[in-house]
Amino acid sequence: MIFEYKLSAPREDFYDITNEVQLAVVASGVTDGVAIVFCPHTTAGITINENADPDVVYDFLIGIDKAFPDRKEFKHEEGNSAAHLKASTVGASETIIISKGKLLLGTWQSVYFCEFDPPRERKFMVKIIQ
Repeated sequence: MIFEYKLSAPREDFYDITNEVQLAVVASGVTDGVAIVFCPHTTAGITINENADPDVVYDFLIGIDKAFPDRKEFKHEEGNSAAHLKASTVGASETIIISKGKLLLGTWQSVYFCEFDPPRERKFMVKIIQ
Protein backbone atom coordinates (compact mmCIF):
# COMPACT_ATOMS: atom_id res chain seq x y z
CA MET A 1 0.00 0.00 0.00
CA ILE A 2 1.35 3.42 -0.98
CA PHE A 3 0.04 6.65 0.52
CA GLU A 4 0.97 10.05 -0.96
CA TYR A 5 1.01 13.31 0.99
CA LYS A 6 1.55 16.92 -0.06
CA LEU A 7 3.60 19.44 1.87
CA SER A 8 4.07 23.18 1.53
CA ALA A 9 7.68 24.12 2.35
CA PRO A 10 8.08 27.92 2.40
CA ARG A 11 11.58 27.88 3.94
CA GLU A 12 14.59 25.63 4.47
CA ASP A 13 13.56 23.58 7.47
CA PHE A 14 12.69 20.18 8.88
CA TYR A 15 8.94 19.51 8.70
CA ASP A 16 7.62 16.93 11.17
CA ILE A 17 5.65 14.34 9.17
CA THR A 18 5.38 11.70 11.90
CA ASN A 19 1.59 12.08 12.19
CA GLU A 20 1.09 11.56 8.45
CA VAL A 21 3.24 8.42 8.53
CA GLN A 22 1.30 7.09 11.51
CA LEU A 23 -2.00 7.86 9.70
CA ALA A 24 -0.78 5.72 6.78
CA VAL A 25 -0.06 2.88 9.20
CA VAL A 26 -3.55 3.11 10.69
CA ALA A 27 -5.21 3.35 7.26
CA SER A 28 -3.30 0.29 6.07
CA GLY A 29 -4.50 -1.88 8.94
CA VAL A 30 -0.99 -3.35 9.28
CA THR A 31 -0.06 -4.07 12.88
CA ASP A 32 3.42 -5.57 12.39
CA GLY A 33 5.59 -4.63 9.43
CA VAL A 34 7.55 -1.68 8.10
CA ALA A 35 6.83 1.81 6.82
CA ILE A 36 9.08 3.20 4.12
CA VAL A 37 8.96 6.98 3.83
CA PHE A 38 10.26 8.26 0.48
CA CYS A 39 10.97 11.72 -0.92
CA PRO A 40 10.86 11.89 -4.77
CA HIS A 41 12.76 15.20 -4.94
CA THR A 42 16.50 15.77 -5.49
CA THR A 43 16.75 18.84 -3.25
CA ALA A 44 14.87 17.50 -0.22
CA GLY A 45 15.17 14.44 2.00
CA ILE A 46 13.78 12.35 4.83
CA THR A 47 15.40 11.80 8.23
CA ILE A 48 14.65 10.70 11.77
CA ASN A 49 15.90 12.97 14.52
CA GLU A 50 15.11 14.49 17.90
CA ASN A 51 11.70 16.12 18.38
CA ALA A 52 11.98 17.37 21.99
CA ASP A 53 14.35 20.32 21.54
CA PRO A 54 13.80 22.55 18.46
CA ASP A 55 17.40 23.70 18.79
CA VAL A 56 18.48 20.31 17.38
CA VAL A 57 16.86 21.13 14.02
CA TYR A 58 18.27 24.67 14.17
CA ASP A 59 21.77 23.31 14.87
CA PHE A 60 21.43 20.70 12.11
CA LEU A 61 20.51 23.36 9.56
CA ILE A 62 23.46 25.54 10.60
CA GLY A 63 25.81 22.56 10.48
CA ILE A 64 24.68 21.36 7.06
CA ASP A 65 24.91 24.92 5.68
CA LYS A 66 28.51 25.11 6.89
CA ALA A 67 29.30 21.66 5.47
CA PHE A 68 27.67 22.46 2.10
CA PRO A 69 27.76 26.21 1.45
CA ASP A 70 26.74 27.64 -1.89
CA ARG A 71 29.91 28.10 -3.96
CA LYS A 72 30.57 30.28 -6.99
CA GLU A 73 32.48 27.34 -8.52
CA PHE A 74 29.30 25.28 -8.85
CA LYS A 75 28.24 24.88 -12.48
CA HIS A 76 24.64 23.66 -12.13
CA GLU A 77 22.57 26.29 -13.96
CA GLU A 78 19.65 26.16 -11.57
CA GLY A 79 21.89 27.48 -8.77
CA ASN A 80 20.86 24.95 -6.15
CA SER A 81 23.87 22.62 -6.04
CA ALA A 82 24.21 23.04 -2.27
CA ALA A 83 20.62 21.78 -1.89
CA HIS A 84 21.44 18.71 -4.01
CA LEU A 85 24.47 17.96 -1.82
CA LYS A 86 22.45 18.34 1.38
CA ALA A 87 19.65 16.12 0.08
CA SER A 88 22.07 13.38 -0.96
CA THR A 89 23.74 13.50 2.44
CA VAL A 90 20.46 13.26 4.36
CA GLY A 91 19.01 10.66 2.00
CA ALA A 92 15.71 10.16 0.22
CA SER A 93 14.08 7.63 2.55
CA GLU A 94 13.74 6.07 5.99
CA THR A 95 12.45 2.66 7.02
CA ILE A 96 10.57 2.40 10.31
CA ILE A 97 9.40 -0.74 12.07
CA ILE A 98 5.68 -1.00 12.80
CA SER A 99 4.82 -2.84 16.02
CA LYS A 100 1.29 -3.25 17.40
CA GLY A 101 0.00 -0.76 14.82
CA LYS A 102 2.40 2.02 15.80
CA LEU A 103 5.68 3.37 14.49
CA LEU A 104 8.53 2.01 16.58
CA LEU A 105 10.36 5.29 17.21
CA GLY A 106 12.51 6.27 20.16
CA THR A 107 11.12 8.51 22.88
CA TRP A 108 12.59 11.67 21.36
CA GLN A 109 12.34 10.74 17.67
CA SER A 110 10.20 12.13 14.86
CA VAL A 111 10.21 11.63 11.10
CA TYR A 112 11.13 14.79 9.20
CA PHE A 113 10.81 16.02 5.64
CA CYS A 114 13.94 18.12 5.05
CA GLU A 115 13.54 21.03 2.65
CA PHE A 116 16.78 22.42 1.22
CA ASP A 117 15.56 24.43 -1.83
CA PRO A 118 12.55 26.52 -0.79
CA PRO A 119 9.95 27.68 -1.42
CA ARG A 120 8.42 24.52 -2.86
CA GLU A 121 5.26 22.48 -2.96
CA ARG A 122 6.43 18.95 -2.22
CA LYS A 123 5.15 15.44 -1.82
CA PHE A 124 6.29 12.33 -0.04
CA MET A 125 5.16 8.75 -0.11
CA VAL A 126 4.67 6.15 2.59
CA LYS A 127 4.69 2.46 1.66
CA ILE A 128 3.40 0.06 4.29
CA ILE A 129 4.56 -3.55 4.13
CA GLN A 130 3.34 -6.38 6.31
